[in-house]
Amino acid sequence: MASAKNQNSPAAARRAKLEEARRKERARERRSRIITITAAVAVLAGLVAGGGYLMSAADEKDKAEDQARTSPVTGEKSWDDLTQDHVETPVDYPMNPPVGGNHDPVWMNCDADVYTEAISNENAVHSLEHGAVWVTYNDKAPDADVKALAERVGKTPYSLMSPVADQKDPLMLSAWGKQLTVKSATDARVAQFFTKYVQGAQTPEPGAACSGGVAK
Repeated sequence: MASAKNQNSPAAARRAKLEEARRKERARERRSRIITITAAVAVLAGLVAGGGYLMSAADEKDKAEDQARTSPVTGEKSWDDLTQDHVETPVDYPMNPPVGGNHDPVWMNCDADVYTEAISNENAVHSLEHGAVWVTYNDKAPDADVKALAERVGKTPYSLMSPVADQKDPLMLSAWGKQLTVKSATDARVAQFFTKYVQGAQTPEPGAACSGGVAK
């Protein structure tokens, strides 16, 4: 009888409740651990998959850039054996805009510089010698294309842009010894020209400054 009374006593009831609470707490902790481990595994799997995707995307981008650099730009014109003397007199260039030859001792600033007025050919050619791409346009160029190309130049060190009123085509891109005419800013060759010739293999003086020169 004493044993039965002890089992039904308030103290026994409290112990039973405490044990039940502990049992439920242990069960909750087990569930929490399972959820945490499952979530961690899912996150890790996502990171692995995401990292693999990013690495794959980076590899694809590198391959595309390598192909752009090694493939010829369709329709471009090339000139070899261009002189590189510094002169302080006007130069009569055989092409317009010029892509090389003798030039002013000071370069035109070409650190993503967009000029809305004509600039000196002699200064611009010096910029090309430093590995810049020069985007030019005349008054027949559509405003949307001029704006789009200005945005690209504005984001690209070693590039510059300016109007050339008497050039034969509305939109032209020039680098040292290289020149390309495009019909629109969306032409895929624009991106290739930039990738291939901004500080490209054609550059006579790679790494030379594109700031600290002449600013319009």
